[in-house]
Amino acid sequence: MMNMQQMMKQAQKLQKQMEQSQAELAATQFTGNSVQDLVTATFTGDKKLVSIDFKPEVVDADDLETLQDMTVQAVNDALSKIDDATKKKLGAFAGKLPF
Repeated sequence: MMNMQQMMKQAQKLQKQMEQSQAELAATQFTGNSVQDLVTATFTGDKKLVSIDFKPEVVDADDLETLQDMTVQAVNDALSKIDDATKKKLGAFAGKLPF
């Protein structure tokens, strides 16, 4: 059985590792794409929008709805990639808690 001091040391160690993993995720960029990569959205791992890029062929003043739909697709794709990476990277800590 672990004593309280050992548990606190292990918890502090895990906290530092988790903070480092969060910083690594925040520094990573994730790019989401629409159909045919006509729209791309790039975020940092802490879900800050870096850029949205449009290929010229998707920009049509008479069809803004398609551009809007593709932008939503690209943003959601990038956010989904961030969520997946976060689960992989930080989910490992859940099983390591000493209590």
